[in-house]
Amino acid sequence: MSDDDRAGLDRRSFLGLTGVSAAALVLGTGTSASAAPGGEGRVPGDPFGLGVASGDPEPDGVVLWTRLAPEPLAGDGHGGMPLRPVTVEYEVAEDERFRRVVRRGRALASAELAHSVHPEVRGLRPGREYFYRFRAGGYLSPAGRTRTAPAPHQRGGTLSLALASCQAWYHGHFTAYRHLAADDPDLVFFLGDYIYEYAINAGNLWRQGVSVGPVHDAETQTLEQYRLRYALFKSDPHLRAAHARAPWIVTWDDHEVQNNYADAHSQYGISPEDFERRRAVAYRAYYENLPLRRTSLPSGPDMRLYRRTPWGTLADFHVLDTRQYRDNVPSDTTAGGEHTDPRRSILGEAQEGWLLDGLRRSRATWNVLAQQVVMAQIDRDTGPGRTFSMDQWDGFTASRDRVLGAVQREGVDNLVVFTGDIHRHVAAELKADFADPSSRTIGTELVTGSIGSDGDGAPTDGYTGLWLSNPHVRFYDGRRGYVHCRLDATRLTSEFKVVDYIERDDAAAVSTVARFVTEAGNPGLREA
Repeated sequence: MSDDDRAGLDRRSFLGLTGVSAAALVLGTGTSASAAPGGEGRVPGDPFGLGVASGDPEPDGVVLWTRLAPEPLAGDGHGGMPLRPVTVEYEVAEDERFRRVVRRGRALASAELAHSVHPEVRGLRPGREYFYRFRAGGYLSPAGRTRTAPAPHQRGGTLSLALASCQAWYHGHFTAYRHLAADDPDLVFFLGDYIYEYAINAGNLWRQGVSVGPVHDAETQTLEQYRLRYALFKSDPHLRAAHARAPWIVTWDDHEVQNNYADAHSQYGISPEDFERRRAVAYRAYYENLPLRRTSLPSGPDMRLYRRTPWGTLADFHVLDTRQYRDNVPSDTTAGGEHTDPRRSILGEAQEGWLLDGLRRSRATWNVLAQQVVMAQIDRDTGPGRTFSMDQWDGFTASRDRVLGAVQREGVDNLVVFTGDIHRHVAAELKADFADPSSRTIGTELVTGSIGSDGDGAPTDGYTGLWLSNPHVRFYDGRRGYVHCRLDATRLTSEFKVVDYIERDDAAAVSTVARFVTEAGNPGLREA
């Protein structure tokens, strides 16, 4: 199809080209064990090279995931699978030897969804550990471990969770995931940049001991390229192990599509019409490769990713999407520029209303925003002037004021924000008035460093002084790693974990470089 023909597509035709059929969706999300979806059983080889995963736990169930790919890095993006449907069986057990199987079912892996399946398992008991596995074509998958959320009114308990983001596979080994899995979390939050869209070649392939073919030396633009990029990143064994160890709650940032995009606006000169086509295939590949429920199935260039996960009375996790609905980047980065316009939003009207309503209605001890970009105000001019990053909440100050205003107005005592994006560890306090360091602290922000992006890193770097010159920023470290948290009814303990190198191999030890306590009813950070 020529460029002129593409430009002539109306939106209805466009959605038809990029959407997913109802049959593929229903059969891919699972059926009862007695049903026969009608797929064949033959596969060319062991199809479970991309691993298994679970996510979005609820009190009575979870969503499971796998994608059949006997040749994960096949250039056509189909993972070596024939273009026909294949029946995938799954089972869920109370023990890791699968002697007490409590649920069985089948799902249909179709070429339409890159032979991925997302069975939504119901009828499980709240607050319990389970094990799961898949069968296809006579092959048995590795087993995964998952967990259901507590019952809605269950009080007490302790939750162990980990924060991760920004995993540029080509910049280094995913050593941090090896240690994250060993921490044995109940839940993992992934906060954006699961893949990167850039061409991979000698200029940025810092991960030693690997090589990639010329098919990877291209920026991802097509559905096949995005599928292949997910397969390449999932080739890391530590990422697969972390997925298999605990359920994940995921959200995206920009690199799952293109750097610094804003809604339908590319920052690289692509027209909104053409960029929506790219966004559509990127969103589809995202759904195909992650443990998401059918409510997140994309329709063309639209995908509902914001959602809420209650965890008994302990916490309400509000998962945000600060990328798909945001206004475009303003050109003025100074203190009184366009970013102060009250009409601007980083969330969009519908999502912002959903969030404020959720904060108002919540009765949980902790309210947690799992999201992408830094919420705290960060003045990036260490001198007398003031300048801000327009890609973070600083570019949408009215949006931030409305959210933090609701926190104060509704008496949300224990606001915690989980953030990724910047490839550095940061701990910050959210202030009632960022211009007045003595103003009341109304929340806590924990920013996790990257898993792989930017290579080895160092404790201090060229940005250390900039960040720490903001008085509400309490900690900064420029190395790779993750954040491990323990949450109960009285306190949140956050440990910032780092590895000293990732480029040469995956053998680096892990260390805890900072530990903070946030007490329920007393927002802010206390060094432990």
